[in-house]
Amino acid sequence: MNDLIEKVQMSTLVSCMNSLFESGYKVQFIATPTGLKSLATEKIYQPNEVRIVNFYRFEGESDPSDNSILYAIEAGDEKGTISDAYGANSDANLEKLLKEIEEIHKKS
Repeated sequence: MNDLIEKVQMSTLVSCMNSLFESGYKVQFIATPTGLKSLATEKIYQPNEVRIVNFYRFEGESDPSDNSILYAIEAGDEKGTISDAYGANSDANLEKLLKEIEEIHKKS
């Protein structure tokens, strides 16, 4: 039953972001050429300081270019999210950073 509830609650990017926010993932991150930047503290984390605890993929119903992915991140004592398009429209800085992050998990 909990899996069904999570699937319903996580069916859109916004609902997933809201659920993660309620679970303590409140910081927004952005990828920069120098690392992952917290918009709350402006601290920049290096890949070895970043842990991706889960990620969620969303596919556009009418337009395949609307595909996106949301990452739940822990970096230092901050918990938050970063979203990106995937495929040809993905953020090059984030793509580079993801290749260097050692801990990437997908909870089923």
